[in-house]
Amino acid sequence: MSADAPTTAGARPAQLAPPEEELRHEMNADLALLRRLVPYAKRHWVLFGVAFAMMPVVSLAALYQELLKKDAIDAAIVEHSTEALSTAVWLFLVAIVVQFTASFAQTYLMQMAGQRVLARLRMDTFEKIQRLHIDYFDRTPVGKVVTRVTNDADTLGELFASGAVLALADLLMLVGIVGFMLYLDWRLTLVALTALPPLLVVVNLFRRFARDAFRRIRTRIAQLNAYLAEQVQGVAIVQAFGREAECLAEYEQINAAYRDANHQSIRYDALLYSVVESVSAVTIALVLWYAAVRLGDIPAAETAPWVGTVVAFYGYIRRFFVPIRDLSQKFTIVQSSLAAAERIFGVLDMEEHDAPAGVPVPEREADPDDVALSFHDVTFGYREDIEILKRVSFTAQRGEKIAIVGATGAGKTTVTSLLLRLYDVWEGNVRVGGDDVRSLSPAALRRRFAVVSQDVFLFAGTVLENVAVGDVTPDADRAEMALKQVGAWDLVMRRAGGLEGRVDERGANFSAGERQLLAFARALYVDRDVLILDEATASIDSETEARLQQAIERVLENRTAIVIAHRLSTIRKADRILVFHKGRIVEQGTHRELLEHGGVYARLHRLQFAESSAEAATEI
Repeated sequence: MSADAPTTAGARPAQLAPPEEELRHEMNADLALLRRLVPYAKRHWVLFGVAFAMMPVVSLAALYQELLKKDAIDAAIVEHSTEALSTAVWLFLVAIVVQFTASFAQTYLMQMAGQRVLARLRMDTFEKIQRLHIDYFDRTPVGKVVTRVTNDADTLGELFASGAVLALADLLMLVGIVGFMLYLDWRLTLVALTALPPLLVVVNLFRRFARDAFRRIRTRIAQLNAYLAEQVQGVAIVQAFGREAECLAEYEQINAAYRDANHQSIRYDALLYSVVESVSAVTIALVLWYAAVRLGDIPAAETAPWVGTVVAFYGYIRRFFVPIRDLSQKFTIVQSSLAAAERIFGVLDMEEHDAPAGVPVPEREADPDDVALSFHDVTFGYREDIEILKRVSFTAQRGEKIAIVGATGAGKTTVTSLLLRLYDVWEGNVRVGGDDVRSLSPAALRRRFAVVSQDVFLFAGTVLENVAVGDVTPDADRAEMALKQVGAWDLVMRRAGGLEGRVDERGANFSAGERQLLAFARALYVDRDVLILDEATASIDSETEARLQQAIERVLENRTAIVIAHRLSTIRKADRILVFHKGRIVEQGTHRELLEHGGVYARLHRLQFAESSAEAATEI
């Protein structure tokens, strides 16, 4: 039942969990997240082990300094011993050196190990993202995906740099301080510890609100990144339509929400910090008052030994509230880090499209009579309430060239997505080489296809790396042959560097037609069984298309091909043309047969021919 659904008669309304149960649940969730990090930390147990070993050394060296101050005061006032005073001073200097050395080793090793843990987490997150189902990216903005790998990982890194690990050092310091104070005077220690109960109450109250605040911060920064990524990618459209002012106003609104989320977290942090400082001051006052009362009951001649004790105790109390104050700040960092960890592990726990090594490709020789691929009564939609394909069935024999045409939204490109198993069918089945695509691992399935789409994506790098994408050892001769086959070799050689020439991000230094030619060369380089051309010539001018057509015909020899086209002139020589209309195949046949039939294809052909004639007349 939804949250706003009416309650039926006699039904007992849902009750919120008691605060203590909610707190227990949150603590268990925190511990579960920390346990998830243990396997990553185990790989660097030596670094972590040495860093942890340095913690008690740092604490003891720091706390021993206060005891040495007492000894120095006693030596100067009570014993009047210059030798004892000198010894205390030299030991004090040694304690400082030991503290500095151990503190450096602890911080350096802890952060080094932490960065190695983060590097592994980033790799695991990136690897996981690459295996996620395509519908995750359909519903998740690019900025949010980037935030998981970058911002959230960096925030989690604070857990090792100044978060939970150093909080453990603070706890050790607290235990040591209490031990030294008890050694000096147990009565003064009890007075100092009276401040702890109210302080613990405040920390628990703070803890209940801090996690929610940091969740809101992570959500807002993800929204900020997503909007920024979208605007950068579409900056040309923004400028062309003069939307700069509107985009600035939208960004200001998102930025303000992020600022307000941070303000709330800052208020919690400032409140806790102020409470700790106030309790520290009150405790010092109580201890000094109690010491004064105790000294008032002691004869003046016997008060001298108390001077060093009171001074040392004052120092310990000041140190006692430093780790408590630091713990409040580290608690803030821990909550932020755990919120980031929650989001990272949320990605790592997502269900994959298929196991990375799902079912191995059957090792069997190809039968010439085998069907290369087939759709049988396939029904599919991107949303549950809208069917894009409706009981679609067709087969393609090995070496057959199948063209798919239809109006925009008819379901042409969806056929490609289902062949590559970017999505799973609702009903029916898709088979490649006789195997149901759901019985193959995605990687093994996709190694059977080479795809050239209308929207070509080039990576920043070299021409060779983009033509041989996916090949860890690119073959320059093979790339040259592929480029020559599509008529792009001269284009490449005219550029500085040739095959090693620079390609900017998304191929920004190449025209749309040039990028398309490189995409064709990329498809030829991999030399797959089935070639899919999805509106592949849409970004190429007529002259380039005519030059490319002969190369495509040579490449398609003895190869199965699925050609999705808007320009009907490019598919006249297809063995069979499938005409899609509103998610169904309404006609199929050769170019001549469909024209003679006088149906949907013939109408599309007449419309395109009329448009082409009008354009030619205008140019004349």
